[in-house]
Amino acid sequence: MLSKDGWAGLVVAATSLVFFALTLGLKQNPLVPIGPGFYPRIVLGLTAALGLALALADALRARRRTAAETPEPRAANYLAVGLQFALFGAYAGLMPLLGFRLATFAYVAAANALLDPPRGARGLARAALVGFATAAAAWLVFERYLLVLLPRGSWTGF
Repeated sequence: MLSKDGWAGLVVAATSLVFFALTLGLKQNPLVPIGPGFYPRIVLGLTAALGLALALADALRARRRTAAETPEPRAANYLAVGLQFALFGAYAGLMPLLGFRLATFAYVAAANALLDPPRGARGLARAALVGFATAAAAWLVFERYLLVLLPRGSWTGF
């Protein structure tokens, strides 16, 4: 009845709910209005809800799907997976040198281009825009709103 997507959604939801329950045992400091479990509960609650939504969408899709409509499964692309892991390794290795903002911009733009190879200048601009928007949003949320210091680059100081 459920495909791999539906089962993955159920596993993610169940795992998130288990971790959510574990955050309820964290001790609250009476001097701090927001306890140590506040942000993890938001993330885990959202992850559980999205996992359940994926499972529900897959179950509804399975009811409408017939054997004739089932697409032929595509072959696994192990090279693309290996390239993504290598790209992430390069990101982690270059972050101390380039800093969070530049390394994240380059990583997201390159990962976007690997997942959907750009065709022409418009595709390159899209990959660069996604990289810029992601790096800027992460920087604003973490450095400006949450006051978490992000790594500066030893090469750039940025």
